[in-house]
Amino acid sequence: RRREAQNTVRGHNAPKPEVFDLMRFVRHNLFLLSMLLLVLASPLISRAETLKKQVENPEPKPIVIKSETMELNNETKIVTFPGAVNAQKDDFVIDCQKMLVFYENKPEKSESEGSENSIDRIVAEGKVKISRTQGLTATSDKAIYYHKTEKAVLTGTPVIKQENDLVEGDRITIFFGENRTISQGSKLKKLYA
Repeated sequence: RRREAQNTVRGHNAPKPEVFDLMRFVRHNLFLLSMLLLVLASPLISRAETLKKQVENPEPKPIVIKSETMELNNETKIVTFPGAVNAQKDDFVIDCQKMLVFYENKPEKSESEGSENSIDRIVAEGKVKISRTQGLTATSDKAIYYHKTEKAVLTGTPVIKQENDLVEGDRITIFFGENRTISQGSKLKKLYA
């Protein structure tokens, strides 16, 4: 008993003063710290993922059509652009003498001024010239651009030029999303390249 009393007096059983231990604090609060970090960083991660998606798959720009006049027919769902017509989209420009825009739904005034939300196809006629940003130039008498499949079918003496290369055929199809073309000839007319 005497020893117990001496130990108590000397402080052996008395509580030791606590010293702040950073490693111990981190181990015990690691979960809370990681959750706090996750909450603080999640808006940044989300924004970074959104920006990455926009860069990888940019939102397609609307087709902007410029012409001397415009005629809208709600019954037939067709907008006609007579005169010198210029239509621009992401990576190509179409110039022609007349352009018809066919809608899936009835076009509204705002849609005919550049929006392409319900465009089915565009028909370009008369001295059609398609210029791409990659240096490709195509000419023909008529071209039909299909919006959903992003392709144009050229007929009426179509010709494609790119640098020193020249391709002629009866029908040439340009696949804009795939950066490729298909030329077709007839039995009477051979393809030239």
